Amino acid sequence: MRKTLHRPFVPIVVRILATIVVGTTFGSAGAQTGNTRTFGLLALNGLSASSYDSLLAHYKQRTVVDSYETFVNEFIDVDLDRVDMRGALSDEVYAERLRMMATEIQLPYNEVVKKYIQNYTRKGGVMERVLGLARYYFPIFEEALYRYKLPMELKMLPVIESALIPRAESRAAAVGLWQFMLRTGKYYGLEINSFIDERCDPVKSTDAACRYLRDLYKVYGDWTLVIAAYNCGPGNVNKALARFRSAHDGNGAKTYWDIYEYLPRETRGYIPAFIAASYAYTYYKAHNLNPTTPWHPLATDTIHIDRMLHLEQVSSTLNIPIEVLRGLNPQYSVDVVPAKAQSYPLTLPQEYVASFIRQSRQIYGKDSLYLAKYLNISNLSEEQLTATSSRSSAGTSTGKGSKITYKIKSGDILGRIAAKYHVTVKQLMSWNNIKNEKALRPGQTLVIYR
Repeated sequence: MRKTLHRPFVPIVVRILATIVVGTTFGSAGAQTGNTRTFGLLALNGLSASSYDSLLAHYKQRTVVDSYETFVNEFIDVDLDRVDMRGALSDEVYAERLRMMATEIQLPYNEVVKKYIQNYTRKGGVMERVLGLARYYFPIFEEALYRYKLPMELKMLPVIESALIPRAESRAAAVGLWQFMLRTGKYYGLEINSFIDERCDPVKSTDAACRYLRDLYKVYGDWTLVIAAYNCGPGNVNKALARFRSAHDGNGAKTYWDIYEYLPRETRGYIPAFIAASYAYTYYKAHNLNPTTPWHPLATDTIHIDRMLHLEQVSSTLNIPIEVLRGLNPQYSVDVVPAKAQSYPLTLPQEYVASFIRQSRQIYGKDSLYLAKYLNISNLSEEQLTATSSRSSAGTSTGKGSKITYKIKSGDILGRIAAKYHVTVKQLMSWNNIKNEKALRPGQTLVIYR
């Protein structure tokens, strides 16, 4: 009898529960720096921190990894010995394996599909990287697909569309995991402006994609036609259907394969690629594919931000690599959470959530340093700006900042000097007892704290 894979981690759950029940608090998680791939392995190499957030992160990450192992070991049964004389799998094996996959989407086997399968199962190819990232993204996709009662196999669409690269952009300006065009993204409620592009948000873009797929199914009633329409647009699919009907005495097409020759060239390979990716994901162990290490932790949590925040404020305070924060929050185009009229989510590694809450005043206290170029448009209240200046001044008075001097030149204004040294005009006036910012004279020396 096979051992259950989650059994070794029961003590971790017990420790988490015990911590919560008795109210014991552990020391804060150690700072993690350096290579982001090493950072992504944080919870895989044993308990690396002693807070309950770290324990939960460890448990969640191991659960995600083991769920994929369980899927392959207990539900995928393949005969690795059935190969032809050249060492390649026979057509019979490929076709039988596709038939074994329980899905309501047609997954036929033919020579076109075979070429794509051979590409996706190539050692060192894109699929090994996709398999690693799938551990993070697929649970997000599956949750949304289940909520909208759509086939789970549709989670493979972002693999074909973007290779699971959240900021991917096509030559046609389609963006994100699900490759939304700007107009379609806005139609389905995704916010797109100078600061944020929710086509790159894994959660919101997935929800929008599910609604789009559901609407397409109401039109076509066949998932292969839906997938084709998702790729090339309903207009091109409708033209292909009309051409088929014209060429077959008014008889209508029923599936993608009926209209294959009438579709745009790039869409002809789309369904075969979808089938091949689904095959490679299901049978990757049979082809000796090894998932690569994800570039960020699998266990994450969300904080809601209600004022403007630069990712560097979080990175520099909690010592999280900025690349990790960008990867977990790809929707923020210029590393700024534009929380003004509404709050926005910030995704963090699970083990740093408590640290963010505990050090939030220190994090937000850096807004004048990292948000200097945005302060005039940030809609921060006068009280917040004053508090920021006071905190910065207090920090320098206790020796927390470095002091420099600047000699005024002809034509200098405080605004340019403030921008140059990443401080505010109010700070310059406070530090130098200036009552009128226009009353500067050449040769005057300013004190600046950084």
